[in-house]
Amino acid sequence: MPISKELLAKLIKFRQHLHHFPELSGNESVTSKTIIDFIEPTKPSEIIENIGGYGLAAVYNSGKYGLTILLRADMDALPIQESNQFEYRSSVKDVAHLCGHDGHSAILAGVAHMLGKMTLAKGVVVLLFQPAEEVGRGAAAVIADPKFKSLKPDYAFALHNLPGFERGEVFIRENTFASASTGVIVKIKGLSSHAAHPEDGNNPDKAMAQIILGLNFINKFQNDFDDFSLLTIIHAKLGKVAFGTTPGNATLMATLRTYLDSDMKKLKREVESTVRNVCKEHKLKCDIEYTEEFPATNNNQECVNAIANSASKQGISLHQLHEPFRWSEDFGHFTQISKAALFGIGSGKNHPQLHNEDYDFPDQIIEPSVSIFLGIVEELLGFT
Repeated sequence: MPISKELLAKLIKFRQHLHHFPELSGNESVTSKTIIDFIEPTKPSEIIENIGGYGLAAVYNSGKYGLTILLRADMDALPIQESNQFEYRSSVKDVAHLCGHDGHSAILAGVAHMLGKMTLAKGVVVLLFQPAEEVGRGAAAVIADPKFKSLKPDYAFALHNLPGFERGEVFIRENTFASASTGVIVKIKGLSSHAAHPEDGNNPDKAMAQIILGLNFINKFQNDFDDFSLLTIIHAKLGKVAFGTTPGNATLMATLRTYLDSDMKKLKREVESTVRNVCKEHKLKCDIEYTEEFPATNNNQECVNAIANSASKQGISLHQLHEPFRWSEDFGHFTQISKAALFGIGSGKNHPQLHNEDYDFPDQIIEPSVSIFLGIVEELLGFT
């Protein structure tokens, strides 16, 4: 379903405007208002604001009995300084759209403008602009919001742009599409002392080193898991810079990743056992907490088929992925409450990678992405 050159030009301009004014997770108030202003002329049946934070939903109701189809785009930016020098580069210091959420939002806004010109044969389409994806809180907050109850979908779909893959081509996979992940923060408490008398304290240095080795050792035992698992140490801090004092505390952080949610539970148990055993050996106290938790994104076969049929009918190249992605997407929460699927669309073989300081969403994939979403709606609900 091709879109007009006039609409495409508007969407590109809109995308670049969002890029110029990025907002961090949980702070997307201006972004949300900007999107509302852009899609209001399409006359949706209803616009619901402040869902799960600054999320918003545009509802297109045919008035006839049928399925509810949810299409979702994320809209938050990253706490990274952009290095690009083009005119619409980020105007906010240390904040930038380096994951393409500006593009994802522009795509969904394009779907809104097309739905405003078309008539659904039956059912309801919900366009959800979701906050706080980058920190793993947005989808869960939206689903938990009482306002979402009336929007709960039968089917849900989302996309993510994929640098390193052929531009404009679609990539699908049944079952696990993106990994489960969580951050783990380990805090170790000992006792500081004068550096001249370390025997008077309990320095957690040896325990910290032992824990780092122990956690990395878990990666060597892949047979303990049903599928892929990975633990990556990302931060370590021991005491403070004070040459007259031995440290009395330490902090260690790591990221855990698994293809299966069940393996994430196993990996957490291994981490907790390693940390507690070492701290017990060294007579240290410890605290373990988890943050930025993402479930695995598990694609439903019916939804994957709908994506494939849409791409095929429009002559868009389609590829089956052999393995899930190691990165995570909080769209996984939607795969737990409805039939759902996340698919990828290539940004270009040599395109800068997601979260790179020189990344910019490729506007060339806006049109095919809008068309695929519309094709999915046509497949499941139809147009008259």
